[in-house]
Amino acid sequence: MSATVYTTDTAEDRTRALERIRDLLAGGRTVVIPTDTVYGIAADAFSPGAVSQLLAAKGRSRTMPPPVLIADPGVLDALAETVPATGRAMAERFWPGALTLIVRAQPSLNWDLGETRGTVALRVPADELTRELLRATGPLAVSSANRTGQTAATDAVEAMAQLGERVEAILDGGRRPLGRDEQTPSTEVAPSTIIDVTGDRPVVVRTGALDLALLRETAPDLLTREEHERILRDEDSARGADGSPDPAEDSRPGTEGQDAQDSAADGADAAPVTGGPGEGPRAGAPEPGSLTQRLLDTDNPSSGPAVDQLRTREAAAAGSAAGSAPAGQRVDPLPVERARALFFDPSARD
Repeated sequence: MSATVYTTDTAEDRTRALERIRDLLAGGRTVVIPTDTVYGIAADAFSPGAVSQLLAAKGRSRTMPPPVLIADPGVLDALAETVPATGRAMAERFWPGALTLIVRAQPSLNWDLGETRGTVALRVPADELTRELLRATGPLAVSSANRTGQTAATDAVEAMAQLGERVEAILDGGRRPLGRDEQTPSTEVAPSTIIDVTGDRPVVVRTGALDLALLRETAPDLLTREEHERILRDEDSARGADGSPDPAEDSRPGTEGQDAQDSAADGADAAPVTGGPGEGPRAGAPEPGSLTQRLLDTDNPSSGPAVDQLRTREAAAAGSAAGSAPAGQRVDPLPVERARALFFDPSARD
């Protein structure tokens, strides 16, 4: 059965469509929604079954968890365990907008987005229709509306062609981004810029709609992937020169959150960018054989170690620095209703 398309041409249509999409999401279904960049497949972030359906619709495994869209910047602290000053400054300046931040996730939240290794990619879209839906549903896991390797859908027709048999409904909000003319092809739509702020310095995981120079006005210490890889090579060379051992190999800031979230297209896709159709430019190609290159090799994920295997040492070395609970101390997850209260009732937040 093909997905039902809900239009938003009139105020009455819009109200009816949002109510129906909200109900489907609450029931654990997957739908396609517009964002300020491209259309995305959406699922309740607190429903593991719905997130699994989202990944299946995309043709992806749990090693590529979806990012999460939120309605307002104030929700950031309910989802993130810690937000460094630079990350907070970028959120204040560029949210709502095409900026996705990879942060340390609250360990007590009762959700399962996939193999995130304690991180989550968050974004507030600059699209009022999307945010109106988010205020009604709470945080949504959203990945770009396309099958892996295909161009992300920028309108309901394109979404139906790729995903009409894989989702329950499509919310038709018109062509995206808003204001794009018919002559501009979908392949030229820039995704959100993804920045990992889990390390000592922020690192651009994927370039996108936000210019690097503009970002550096707020985050002067921002590194591109290329710059970050060069720093890591220099550190390796320095260690090799003095003969000292490397007890925490690959346990460096800036790489921990970016692998599992590389497909956060806009709150939409996390797939690494290779310059193919529908994909934006990358900040710099990683060295062949490097950790970053292996983490980005998602075209053939079975060709190398799994993300978790590559990062076991990183997680162990970074455990205390990341603010995780001491060994042996259990952190009970919040019940779903308590977690939802954090997003709908500001007075419930600590």
